[in-house]
Amino acid sequence: MAFNDDSFIREVNEELRSDQLRFVWRRFGRLIIGGAVLIVLGTAAYSGYRYWAGNQAGSGGDQFIAALTLADQNKTDEALAALTAIEKNGPGSYPVLARLRAATLQAQKGDKAAAIAAFSAIGKQTDIPVVVRDAARLRAAYLLVDTGTYDQVAAEVQELAVPADAFRHSARDVLGLAAYKAGDFAKARQWFQAIVDDPQSPRNVANRAQMLLDLITASGKAPVAKG
Repeated sequence: MAFNDDSFIREVNEELRSDQLRFVWRRFGRLIIGGAVLIVLGTAAYSGYRYWAGNQAGSGGDQFIAALTLADQNKTDEALAALTAIEKNGPGSYPVLARLRAATLQAQKGDKAAAIAAFSAIGKQTDIPVVVRDAARLRAAYLLVDTGTYDQVAAEVQELAVPADAFRHSARDVLGLAAYKAGDFAKARQWFQAIVDDPQSPRNVANRAQMLLDLITASGKAPVAKG
């Protein structure tokens, strides 16, 4: 099912009167995170493609496409085996691309710990483009919203949540979600407000942040600070 941002926000807003933040998170949390992950993948896609295209090497490309085909056919174990082989012996940029795809497949299989470890490791690999590293760190952070602590999420992406960083919108988003899930609504408000106040925030990110700000305000658990 496609993620329709506007209709989703309208549906969540209907829950505001119930004043049950935990209930809303249980019902909508996965959709909120899923929509945010799509933004991260879209932002990195073009740069990732250029990185791949600029480093293609004959048979390596054929092997990688074959592994992707297995994944598309839901032959997950076979795809992971093929990607592992590319990680070990592939030319050029294919090993890191294989690691990224393998981590995604691990997350889809439910092995989030392995996926987080893989994305986090890629995020620390200094010999690949910054945009690829940062996208991997964000993927690790979004998985950690469900399985880790706020501090673990912050360790991955807090340094991206600064005004000059291209990924600041997604970094603030995942930090806000992690704080919200942890019950730290004051901190969640700070991150979501930073998104709303940034005129360059993408519309769908800003809309979701405003929705969650409204939800927090309706709960009365993190009053708006008076200047």
